[in-house]
Amino acid sequence: MLKALIKYSILCFTVFFVSYGNAQGTAFLKDKVSEKIDFELIGNLVLIPIEVNGVKLSFLLDTGVSRPILFNLSDRDSLSLKNVQTFYLHGLGAEGKIEALKSQNNRFKLGNVNFNNKDLYVLYDESINFTPRLGVLVHGIIGFDIFEHFVVEVNYSSKYLRLHKPQYFNAKSSKKWKTVPIEIHKKKPYVDAKVNLEGSVKDVKLLIDTGSSDALWLFEDENKNILPNENYMFHDFLGKGLSGSVYGKRSKVNNFNIVDFSIPKVNVAFPDSVSVNTARVYEDRNGSVGGDVLKRFNYYFDYGNKKLHLKKNGLFKKPFTYNNSGIVLEYNGFMFVKERIRASSLDSYGNKTEGTTVQINESLNYMMSVKPAYKIVEIRSSSNAYKSGLMVGDVLINVNGKPAYNFKLPELNKVFHDKTGKTIKLKINRNGVDMLFKFKLDNALKRSEPLN
Repeated sequence: MLKALIKYSILCFTVFFVSYGNAQGTAFLKDKVSEKIDFELIGNLVLIPIEVNGVKLSFLLDTGVSRPILFNLSDRDSLSLKNVQTFYLHGLGAEGKIEALKSQNNRFKLGNVNFNNKDLYVLYDESINFTPRLGVLVHGIIGFDIFEHFVVEVNYSSKYLRLHKPQYFNAKSSKKWKTVPIEIHKKKPYVDAKVNLEGSVKDVKLLIDTGSSDALWLFEDENKNILPNENYMFHDFLGKGLSGSVYGKRSKVNNFNIVDFSIPKVNVAFPDSVSVNTARVYEDRNGSVGGDVLKRFNYYFDYGNKKLHLKKNGLFKKPFTYNNSGIVLEYNGFMFVKERIRASSLDSYGNKTEGTTVQINESLNYMMSVKPAYKIVEIRSSSNAYKSGLMVGDVLINVNGKPAYNFKLPELNKVFHDKTGKTIKLKINRNGVDMLFKFKLDNALKRSEPLN
């Protein structure tokens, strides 16, 4: 699944052109010693603008991928791809692998940084599309190709990343900043941490995965007693990977610890073994730390020196929440909506009469507008929403009396993450018929059966 980074120096007198690289390509940053790029934070994921062969696209920053992957191309996107050959990618999901096209000698541009002679993997499978689940246009994912060339700063507080030339980067000396060693295995970063599971502290090695919107994933391991509390967990849809949907169990750990930082009551997911068998290529790996933890820090990734410098930010103490509705929504294209508008009365000279004449009648007009549509694509079988009669495929019309199309997808998800016991009223359309449903948000961790 989808599983949601940086300094500068001065150079005088001459134009300076720096090249870092290897056989897989080079990166150039002219004159400056760092480059700042603003990003969007969507569902704990970092979305950055990148030009590929001169075409402007949007990529998710994903430390869990070793090479950039492109998908969701429309007919309007005209990329010039060279040296194309068939290849197979492995990723999370039940199918294990998916066919792709490998293209060589591509040009990327991120801000004023140019990446030349880069490999690119292209998927033309229409089912591989993260845009509907995030509600924003996403063309691909990129990771190691950025991190191998620069010290990468990610500032979640101000929503920017900065690429620093390594030879000019100096680590922060403030006591608020901590440094933790990272291990690079097959171009992916791993960190040692500790988790407290029911009073038992476990040492774990985790993939640092900016492409995962969850907080923690742990792989079940009976030998190490890394297991969910069967009395404090629920089965759920975990996300969508390159190879299909991922399911598993959700729970919480008492504490998550990395260097001197300790975070209590962190959400954790235990993916089904069938979903991770092909992805667990590193035997020492016990899981992943994702965006819902990472966004609580501002940090510097220094792949060259195998270090991660991090400092907690304003999100550090924000509580971890679950989708208490059990409903997973997806952007479902557009729909036509008939909206009523009020036209102001005019006098014989064409002037508005507001404020000068008592209004008896107003002219009511209607217009047709194109609005976003949202569809239920997953629903937890133990939830009150499921018990109320809601079904996969239902299209939202109203949420608590407000038109669904007036919400952005992250805003709707926030409604579903609200407090236990809150009443949710939904008007949906099912096969052309409008229907009303009402249910209370539940706490799936504390029981296995829906509330009455």
